[in-house]
Amino acid sequence: MTRLLVATRSAGKLRELAPLLRAAGYTPIDLETAGIAEAPAEEAIEGHDTFEANALAKARHFFALSGIPTLADDSGLCVDALGGRPGVHSKRWSGRPDLRGQALDDANNALLLASLGDGEGRGAGYVCAAAFVDEERELVRRGETRGQIERAPRGAGGFGYDPLFRSDELGRTFAEVTREEKAAVSHRGRAVQAILDALGPRR
Repeated sequence: MTRLLVATRSAGKLRELAPLLRAAGYTPIDLETAGIAEAPAEEAIEGHDTFEANALAKARHFFALSGIPTLADDSGLCVDALGGRPGVHSKRWSGRPDLRGQALDDANNALLLASLGDGEGRGAGYVCAAAFVDEERELVRRGETRGQIERAPRGAGGFGYDPLFRSDELGRTFAEVTREEKAAVSHRGRAVQAILDALGPRR
């Protein structure tokens, strides 16, 4: 096993995961390269109420379509003052299905800032569940990281809520640090590394 299908349509996730997977000896394949065209039914895959269930459903779906060992993840931002929201609804929180990419990120970030207002309690956690599926096994691992929500975006890197999430470990937002710095402490980096550790040496 060397090829690994990375089951995401997010260019940001692909940029983050590809170097990590290559360093572990895998050849990451994206959905477009695998010939899997985007379909409306994909939106319904992540309809569960936990990150773990969503990640596993996605991995199972795309492994069934491709036959290639598949890695998927579901991740989100859980804000203390908002009772853990947006959580599993992070990507779609703004209720703007008409938006994609940066425009959707901007709408979600604007809603986050409006929801918090001037409140002092701004603690939050990024959570990721990563799932691996092939013909022999299914694995799910969770990664988390803590931080604070800034009052305005900072930095030009990252994606999603990264410009607002100041990492407790790094002291900067995920949009202000390098990809390598983020990967070392991020929720997604930790979850995927746990999957790679569970898979063991590449066969």
